[in-house]
Amino acid sequence: MSRRRAPGTLLGLLGGAARERAGGAAGGAAGAPGGAARGSLPGALASRRGADCAPLGGGRWGDGPGAPGWGGGAPLGARGLASGGAGGEGEAGGGGGGGGAGAPPALPLALRLTPPAAHPYVRLMRADKPIGTWLLAWPGMWAIALAGEAGAAPDWGLMALFGAGAFLLRGAGCTVNDLWDRELDRAVERTRGRPLAAGEVTPLQATAFLGAQLGAGLGVLLQLNPYSQALGAASLALVGAYPAMKRVTWWPQAFLGLTINWGVLLGWAAESGAVDWAAAAPLYLGAACWTLVYDTIYAHQDKRDDAAAGIKSTALRLGDATKPWLWGFAALHAAGMAACGAAAGAGPLYALGAAGASAHVAWQIRTVDLDDGADCMSKFVSNRVTGGIFFAGILGDKVLGAALPL
Repeated sequence: MSRRRAPGTLLGLLGGAARERAGGAAGGAAGAPGGAARGSLPGALASRRGADCAPLGGGRWGDGPGAPGWGGGAPLGARGLASGGAGGEGEAGGGGGGGGAGAPPALPLALRLTPPAAHPYVRLMRADKPIGTWLLAWPGMWAIALAGEAGAAPDWGLMALFGAGAFLLRGAGCTVNDLWDRELDRAVERTRGRPLAAGEVTPLQATAFLGAQLGAGLGVLLQLNPYSQALGAASLALVGAYPAMKRVTWWPQAFLGLTINWGVLLGWAAESGAVDWAAAAPLYLGAACWTLVYDTIYAHQDKRDDAAAGIKSTALRLGDATKPWLWGFAALHAAGMAACGAAAGAGPLYALGAAGASAHVAWQIRTVDLDDGADCMSKFVSNRVTGGIFFAGILGDKVLGAALPL
C-alpha cells in the first residue's frame, strides 16, 4: 500500500469547527474570577472565568486555566487551579501566579514568543492553549502506530506532521467558531474578551486569517496519499456542521466525538494507504464515547450560563443523571479499544495500555465534582494523559510485543 509522509491535516481541520466551550475555573490563590489575570492581556480577558482551552475551539469550548504539568502541580496532568501553582505555558494562563497571590502569572509560551501585535491572532487560534491540539492529535497517532509494521517504530515524521496539522487547523476551527459566535460572546461575561467579541480583530481580518490557516492546512493535506485526501474531504460535512450542533441538539458532544476522532480513520489511511475497518471502526466509535465523557464533564462547568444563553449540551440534558451515563460511555470506550485490539491482533502491552486509559477515565468519573468548575476543568485537561497512556501501550506492543515470550 502506498504511503506518503504527511500529517493528517484533517486533524487540525477538525480542530476547526469544534465547540469552544466557555467557562473556566476559578484561578489563582487570590481567588480572582476566571483564573489569574494574564499580565499584558486585556483586562476584559483577565476577568473571564477561564481562557479558551477547547480541543476544537467550537461552541464555547475552552475558557479555562493553564495546565499544571506546564506550571501548576496538579496530579495526572490536571490544571493547577486556584492553588497558586506556577502559571506555566498552560492552556489558559489561568493557573496560579508563581506560588503567591501577589505574583503575576507568566504568559503562555505562545504569547511570550510572539510580538504584542500578534497576540490577538494567537488567542484567536488558541495557539496559547495546546490541550485542544492534543485531543485532536492523539486519535491519529494511535492509528499511525497501530497501522505500522510489527517490531518497528512508527513513522515519527508522519506523527510530527499530524501534530502540526492538528495545531494549524484547530486554530482555523477556533476562528470559524468565533466568527459564528461573536454576538453571543459579547453577551456572555466570560467570553467578552475574545478577540472578535472585544473588537481587537475585525471580521474581515479574522476571515483573511482563516484563509491563511486553511491554505496551510490544505498544503499539508495534499501531502497525503489520494485515498487519505478523499477521506479528509469526506469529513468536511462533520466539520462544517459541528458549530451549529449546540443550537439544535442536546447531544453536541456526540457530534463532537465523531468529528474530533476522525483522525483514527485518517491516520490509518495515511500510514498504510487504506483503512482496516474491522480494527479502526470500533476504535473510532470508542474514542467518540471517550469524547462524550470528557466534554460532558467540561460542559458541567458552564451549565448555568449555557442554559441562560440557550446553548444545548449533554450536561443540561443529563443533569443529575450524568454520572451513570458517563459510566456507560466509559464502558463503550473500553469495549471499542478491546475490539480494535482483537481485530488488529494486538498483544498484552496493548491491553495494558487500554486498561490504563480506561482506569484513568474511571478515575475522572469517580472523583469529579460536577458542581465544581475548577475540578471539571482539571479532569478535562487530564485527558491529555489518557491519550498518552493508550499510545504508550500501542507503541510498546508494536515495538516490543513480538519479542515478549507471552
